[in-house]
Amino acid sequence: MKIKTHKSISKRFKVTKTGKVIKRYCGQDHFNSRDPGKITRKKRRDKTFVSHAKAVKTLISN
Repeated sequence: MKIKTHKSISKRFKVTKTGKVIKRYCGQDHFNSRDPGKITRKKRRDKTFVSHAKAVKTLISN
């Protein structure tokens, strides 16, 4: 049986060529001017997602 792609997860996560799971840093929409510079710089980068990587890969793969 073929498993369908979980669309909400496929929009939030990306699996790289080497198999790592990448996600965007949270809270980027608005009210960013009140954040300190350290947090603003951190929001520019993507974050590797380790804790449920195996589950995310199975939900994304077709």
